[in-house]
Amino acid sequence: MTRAAMDTFIKSFNIISFLTYGCVSATPVNASTPNIIIMLMDDMGWGDLGVFGQPSKETPNLDKMAAQGMLFPNFYTANPLCSPSRASLLTGRLPVRNGFYTTNGHARNAYTPQEMVGGISSDEILLPRLLKKKGYVSKIVGKWHLGHRPEFLPLEHGFDQWFGAPNCHFGPYNSSERPNIPVYNNSEMVGRYYEEFQINRKTGESNLTQLYLQEAIGFIHQQSLSRKPFFLYWAPDSTHSPIYASKRFLGRSRRGRYGDAVMEIDDSVGQILSWLSTLGIEQNTFVFFTSDNGAAVMSGPNESGSNGPFLCGKETTFEGGMREPAVAWWPGHIPGASVSFQLSSLMDLFSTSLSLAGVSPPNRTLDGLDLTPVLLNSHPNNTSLTDRPIFYYRGNQLMAVRLGPYKAHYWTWSNSLEEFESGINFCPGQEVPGVTTHVQKEHTMQPLIFHLGRDPGEKYPISVLSMEYQTVLRRITPVVKQHLDSLFPAAPQLNMCDLAAMNWAPAGCETLGKCLKGPESLPWKCEWPH
Repeated sequence: MTRAAMDTFIKSFNIISFLTYGCVSATPVNASTPNIIIMLMDDMGWGDLGVFGQPSKETPNLDKMAAQGMLFPNFYTANPLCSPSRASLLTGRLPVRNGFYTTNGHARNAYTPQEMVGGISSDEILLPRLLKKKGYVSKIVGKWHLGHRPEFLPLEHGFDQWFGAPNCHFGPYNSSERPNIPVYNNSEMVGRYYEEFQINRKTGESNLTQLYLQEAIGFIHQQSLSRKPFFLYWAPDSTHSPIYASKRFLGRSRRGRYGDAVMEIDDSVGQILSWLSTLGIEQNTFVFFTSDNGAAVMSGPNESGSNGPFLCGKETTFEGGMREPAVAWWPGHIPGASVSFQLSSLMDLFSTSLSLAGVSPPNRTLDGLDLTPVLLNSHPNNTSLTDRPIFYYRGNQLMAVRLGPYKAHYWTWSNSLEEFESGINFCPGQEVPGVTTHVQKEHTMQPLIFHLGRDPGEKYPISVLSMEYQTVLRRITPVVKQHLDSLFPAAPQLNMCDLAAMNWAPAGCETLGKCLKGPESLPWKCEWPH
């Protein structure tokens, strides 16, 4: 879609939306089955929101959302990289359980680039499939990233609608060597990034976030009229390098192109919440905002965000890689201007959504917990919540665990010395001797333990000679043992690559005349440097 066509689409949609829906107030069909909206950002850091101390004033709508809802300062992703964390959100299970990891090297992060052969396993039961039991209509808008081959796409795993892309918006590519990423409308492609859906790498201009916003609003309107409960998974990716924003936001922030993208995301969130109120369904719609992993600080200041006071960023199991901004909003149900210091996880949104919808969880091991007692303040002394641990993985290696305010590192590693010496730094300006190591360093016999309340930057390990260290170690050790003894890893899905598996000829390419001829299949073991 050309720039002019995209602008015309957006303007037409806004006019039609106003004329059709502007005066509609939808009565919820059943208040016991609230609508569910999960907003998952891409590489947005804990420190990117004003409510968490960002001074750039880019997020007035998100700050207002927090003032009207509940803030979670201790919210974690399931993995410090995009694909595994998204798989965990939709399955409620750690990547080591749902198969979104690699064994091609020790403690390696892996995801789903175009050449990836694998994807989300058919053995996994995703959230939208379970919500169908209560009549939910589900849509994903934006980035999927759980596999791009036909059997892995969203409509094969419970979603009813999709507008977005299966992979990240890297490019542009030479179509003879590597195809540009397709954009789908439901089960067929409607164009490709850098072709019909432009991203100007020089200026950073793209209207994709506006398209994703209008797709979200259109779906909400449609479902409010049908009076059916809906699940919207809104996953824009403009804050992932290469960063982009639409023309009216470019140059507006004090943090360069990345700040511009954050401002556009914030504006979009504000519009979605406003439309819920206009339609009269805000008290029957649970909304949760968070990110897939920490800010990608290795990309530089104009291409990445802030992880606040936390160490390092994306790809690492230090706090900056896995602590996420998180806000819950549900007027009339969640008390406004509230803060929960509950240790919580992206995987909890799976169990929480099922609980809100009145759907029984599947008969399998889940790592996510139901947060409704916290959100609704119904059982403040629930011990399964207050005593829960947070596990930090790279690949199938348990790197660290948090219990209460304490975090124990069993392995440390930022990125390889070769990468570091070539200028790729996962912890720029934050190197801590003996902690942000450039070789994989094992601490299994004597873990590094930090008190994250006193030391959120993980700079000062507690002395192994102290009584505090010994007490904490006695508490954490049985938790780790129980977890590892009961763990049955799934078969790894992210081991094999093949150039023939890339997006050469997605469904719908014939209609558009966009089919490309790929090479012969020559699979190999994917290489994951970090």
